[in-house]
Amino acid sequence: MPLIDPALLKARLGELAGRFDVDALDVCDSTSSELLRRADAGAPAGTVIVADRQEAGRGRRGRVWLSSPEGSLTFSLLWRFAGPPARLGGLSLAVGLALAQALEAEGARGIGLKWPNDLLLATPAGHAKLAGVLIELTGNRRGCQAIIGIGINLRPPPAALPDALAQPPAGLDQAGLAAIDRHALLAAILRQLAAVLDIFAGEGFAALRADWQRRHIWQDRPVQVLDAGETPLTGRCLGADADGALLLQTAAGQQRIHSGDVSLR
Repeated sequence: MPLIDPALLKARLGELAGRFDVDALDVCDSTSSELLRRADAGAPAGTVIVADRQEAGRGRRGRVWLSSPEGSLTFSLLWRFAGPPARLGGLSLAVGLALAQALEAEGARGIGLKWPNDLLLATPAGHAKLAGVLIELTGNRRGCQAIIGIGINLRPPPAALPDALAQPPAGLDQAGLAAIDRHALLAAILRQLAAVLDIFAGEGFAALRADWQRRHIWQDRPVQVLDAGETPLTGRCLGADADGALLLQTAAGQQRIHSGDVSLR
């Protein structure tokens, strides 16, 4: 499968082409690591690194993200925001929402959102992981930059690394998108990311919360939240609050969760 062609992608982006500067690589250590180096050297907001293969691709909590040109779309986007990083609560949820909206617009069905950064697909065997988001923030009181890493399975990877906490993998070919044009898909995602990130920058996650809640797969269900070194919490999942924290109704009352892995109890 040929590399993403920035010229073809620009044509697909139309009037939004000027907001993105896309570089397609055959291979790199990770798109986010490469983009961070370029950001430190002064790359503009809207810079995108897309790679067919990653030698050290990574996901949340140190997990590995497998990628191949035939089976995945893996890229990272640089975005800058005014104000301190504390203002960016819920950013990973906003990005996940944009992904879901873009994939649905392309015809994908059965997609749900799992707090804080996964897209899951409803399959006959249960929910399986379709895509993931990893956001890395740097900044100060004046402003911050976000390296937004995104990995989408076009097809399920041939072998998943063992992980008791991770969902089994799924691919877009199981969501009704058997014939996938990677240029059209990436353009649709970038267009929706621009729209959602503009809303987020102006109004925060609160303006997007209702749309996120409608796609939240564990809404009102009994779940367990496990964080490193902490006693697991159990309760009824109430979704996310206006700042992006997970709301969990426990025997001790409602709690706000800022990190952890959520699974059905």
